[in-house]
Amino acid sequence: MPNHKQTLVIVGNGMVGHRFLQLMVEKGGGDRWHLVTFGEEPRVAYDRVHLSQYFEGKTAADLTMVEPGFYQEHGITTYIGDQVVEIDRKHQIVKSANGLEIAYDRLVIATGSYPFVPPIKGNDATGTFVYRTIEDLDAIKDYGSQVKTGVVVGGGLLGLECANALKSLGLDTHVVEFAPRLMPVQIDEAGGAVLKDKIEALGVQVHTSKATTDIVSENGKLVRMEFADGEALQTDMIVFSAGIRARDELARNCDLDIGNRGGIVINEACQTSDPKVYAIGECAAYQDRTFGLVAPGYHMAEVVSDTLMEVVKPQQFTGADMSTKLKLLGVDVASFGDNFAKTPGSKELVVTDAIAGTYKKLVVNSDGSLLLGGILIGDASDYGTFSQLTQNQVKLSANPLSLMAPAVEGQTPSLSVENLPDTAQICSCNNVSKGQICSAVRDDHITDLPGLKKCTNAGTGCGGCVPLVKDLMQSELKKAGIEVNNHLCEHFPYSRQELYHLLRVGQIKSFDALLAQHGSGHGCEICKPAVASMLASTWNEYVLDRPHVGLQDTNDSFLANIQKDGTYSVIPRIPGGEITPEKLIVLGQVAQEFDLYTKITGAQRVDLFGARLDQLPLIWKRLVDAGFESGHAYGKALRTVKSCVGSTWCRFGVQDSTSLAIDLELRYRGLRSPHKLKSAVSGCTRECAEAQGKDFGIIATENGWNLYVCGNGGTKPQHATLLATDIDKETLIRYLDRFLMFYIRTADKLERTSTWFNKLEGGLAYLKQVIIGDSLGIAAELEAQMQHHVDTYQCEWAATLESPQHMQRFRHFVNADATDPSLVYVQERGQKRPATEAERAILKQGEALVTPG
Repeated sequence: MPNHKQTLVIVGNGMVGHRFLQLMVEKGGGDRWHLVTFGEEPRVAYDRVHLSQYFEGKTAADLTMVEPGFYQEHGITTYIGDQVVEIDRKHQIVKSANGLEIAYDRLVIATGSYPFVPPIKGNDATGTFVYRTIEDLDAIKDYGSQVKTGVVVGGGLLGLECANALKSLGLDTHVVEFAPRLMPVQIDEAGGAVLKDKIEALGVQVHTSKATTDIVSENGKLVRMEFADGEALQTDMIVFSAGIRARDELARNCDLDIGNRGGIVINEACQTSDPKVYAIGECAAYQDRTFGLVAPGYHMAEVVSDTLMEVVKPQQFTGADMSTKLKLLGVDVASFGDNFAKTPGSKELVVTDAIAGTYKKLVVNSDGSLLLGGILIGDASDYGTFSQLTQNQVKLSANPLSLMAPAVEGQTPSLSVENLPDTAQICSCNNVSKGQICSAVRDDHITDLPGLKKCTNAGTGCGGCVPLVKDLMQSELKKAGIEVNNHLCEHFPYSRQELYHLLRVGQIKSFDALLAQHGSGHGCEICKPAVASMLASTWNEYVLDRPHVGLQDTNDSFLANIQKDGTYSVIPRIPGGEITPEKLIVLGQVAQEFDLYTKITGAQRVDLFGARLDQLPLIWKRLVDAGFESGHAYGKALRTVKSCVGSTWCRFGVQDSTSLAIDLELRYRGLRSPHKLKSAVSGCTRECAEAQGKDFGIIATENGWNLYVCGNGGTKPQHATLLATDIDKETLIRYLDRFLMFYIRTADKLERTSTWFNKLEGGLAYLKQVIIGDSLGIAAELEAQMQHHVDTYQCEWAATLESPQHMQRFRHFVNADATDPSLVYVQERGQKRPATEAERAILKQGEALVTPG
């Protein structure tokens, strides 16, 4: 060890530069080196990977990567907001824009990259931006609040992130891509087509194979883009996100070697052509290749910190796996390994589900024994396992097609993490191996995911490896004989299923009684609503009675869904979508009288939005008097049983689907369950009611009804599974009673039927044995429990209106009758909607702003 500290200067305080400083601190670098860092942005390092969350309400402080006091505590000298403008290699000095000159013994360049702006005429016009820093985002937000249409030039990873940002600003959003498909580096033509369809379904228009030739402004304002094919696109603003280029100008100016395509040339130790100067991150080029992901930059930081701290066996950088998994505009996209099947003799296996909007391609070797790479779009849940099988060349034990396709009985084959070697890199962002994770669980006695993240850093980067990390932790705990904790929460040492059994068998009818007999403490926001749901589905008592009201979340406690501006929605039940003209008129009169935004939903109901808390009883009094009842849109309960008109009106219908839908909705209305329930009945196989995308769905046949269960839409759609065929109405109801109560008894908290089914040991065969074959001998009990629910049903709003005590809940202020003074609306398409933050800033309370359209 030297007798005095040497000076180590880090140029760049982005994600990679900060990670390098963290590693130096962890390895005791503060004892050997005086650490000095320069950052040209006006703030310390922040999370650029999740930058788009800035448009979703995250602040710069939320995105920061530097713990308060970290640099000061560890003696790191920081010059934030000061750019290094010159490196004098002869005298080993860096010079900054503010006139500082700092001598160094070793220098690390971590200057990252800059956005590439194509050389298009008009690319610097007012209304054009790049998407890179928080300052860029502030400028985009400010300008975007004044315009209606925005275009992103570039359909790659960053381009689609940027499109999501513009869409979140409320802009009519377009993506223009020069290549014939989106994300041309990561996905193939077929995958690009699926991704394009999904993104356009979300309201973003995609234009591929477009070469922009001119950006036209008129009277100082941007008006349109013109393309080489003669077409044009009207727009108010443009954001360039067409790729990045290495920030290598400092290295060029001091005569360090530069790659043929840019980037500072480095060797396996990340040394540049000057052995006292290192380069890491996007500014570095290894074997004439730069790396635009954070994980390779973190690996380079590991290599240089090992070298400078004289680790016995320092790591080396020999390239990087560019596998990636992202959620772009809410769509899962992943690619890994040899995704374009460039390996000689490789073969491609493709599964495309046009209805669900998923595309899965696996590339295998010639005999199908090894996974070489792949592409996943729409559903990337298996990305972690697939990428590990690829990186570690684990021999496949089954037909590789089975890795993508559901098994015969509806079960996805298990891909065990136990088959991976200890050297398998689970977290590429922080270079954490399977062995390190297992060691932390085994040797450091880590038993929960937050503790494992803190101990190993696994899962703290992009987060894509978290499912694998959790599986490894649970596997290692089981090996050690430690029971994997599936307790409801810290107050109840039972799973939801176990607690539900105790509640039912013990005839326990209140949270306090359950806590006294089987729990401890006072309860929390996890167990209270979960137990409230169990009590409701078991005993079906009025949820606002004193023993239950304190357990409910906001929506249930006010019997309405709270909206973004603090008002509530009013959604009466309309079984089967069937409504008389008289009731329809009442809905219109109520909406008009209380000035409510009105919308007909895809689930055959009329939603009324914008009701103040104090107005809810007045509105519901009118609706209950007209014969309406609560639609339970606020509860984890049955929402609707959607239907087509069936044989009553349709020439294709073979059964009366409307009557059956009404009967089922009236039977199961108000049924509380672990998660919301949706259903549908179609009158023929043309499936106009979309029954196969519901928690339970029925399709008419010539001979009766086919029953499907455990499907859902949402962020991860899943087709329902056929449980029974050609059954009559009585059998159908009997099976449904059993199925719903069995799900309510055994599912975890907030678990949809699809997720519950996927975890069900034995899959469809087991479910058939229980529901149809009564293998557990509980069928009569399940039917009786459902009949209890039917017999004890009451409309919660009707009950509330009859109770003066409960009516007192519906006021904004406990000590005054005043209404909420913060509500501000604008008129749009003839109805009111909540004002945006930008609109609120320019409006006085009570004024009207009419928007076009």
